[in-house]
Amino acid sequence: MKLRVAVIGVGHLGRHHARILGALPGVELVAVVDTNRTRADEIAAAHGARAAYDACEVMGQVDAVTVAVPTERHCDVALPFLQAGVAVLVEKPMARSLGEADAMIAAAAKADVIFAVGHTERFNPAVAVARRLLTDPRFIEVHRLGTFPERSLDIDVVFDLMIHDLDVVLSLVPSEVEAIEAVGVPVLTGRVDIANARLRFANGCIANLTASRISRDRVRKIRFFQPAAYVSIDYAAQKVEMYRLQKTAGAAPAIEGGDVDVVGAEPLGGELADFVDAATSRRAPLVTGADGRRALVVAKQITDKINSQM
Repeated sequence: MKLRVAVIGVGHLGRHHARILGALPGVELVAVVDTNRTRADEIAAAHGARAAYDACEVMGQVDAVTVAVPTERHCDVALPFLQAGVAVLVEKPMARSLGEADAMIAAAAKADVIFAVGHTERFNPAVAVARRLLTDPRFIEVHRLGTFPERSLDIDVVFDLMIHDLDVVLSLVPSEVEAIEAVGVPVLTGRVDIANARLRFANGCIANLTASRISRDRVRKIRFFQPAAYVSIDYAAQKVEMYRLQKTAGAAPAIEGGDVDVVGAEPLGGELADFVDAATSRRAPLVTGADGRRALVVAKQITDKINSQM
């Protein structure tokens, strides 16, 4: 029996949810939901689904939903489905507050239902390859720079862009964040558009993250420095490089390395396939509600630091 799924919110990201879910084996895309009726009709017709204009219209008709509405509506939309025992994937950031995040996590636990958070970069094949190469990161440098968007202006750049890398870094450093320094400024909007954060982990690792949505060029890179080795990821190009210090008796130390093989794939496709498999087999998704909450906690601590200086 196929997993009956609906996509709630088919704007910039949700329309890709519909495209991918509509083609996934074992999935029946029952409906796409959007308050913009024209958009809902268009996306539904393109993928052979029913158009709906309010999330309550699909309640009782689906086994799982993905939620790609604006952040401020995540909890309001997702919570009733979780309470009804419907598996939910909510896009990042999972909520606008820790209270809302906790309410969704508690509802999922009470109903014993799958709850996933859409931190798409976890499914980037370059990240998966680099994860196997990292043994003891001591310093991490992150740059996520983008041009000015026409969306996601309801949240600042920390929750819009930096949170991608916060989740990746938190998943790769086996330690808790011990201290945070952060600066940021609004430039083109009333919210912070460019920010820098420095995280110090209890094990001594330092992560320096810069996020901007007012840059001329798009940059999506993360670099890891660990004893005798350097690993870099270009998220967009799905490229990994690794260099190692090689010591040979009787010879001068040498640096060797280069590109590491990466099999390209669409990260969002991996995210949705993982969610469908988790909902079907009732296993934990790769990115759980607890993972989403941890990234949210650090993002909030960063924005609190920035706001205290403004």
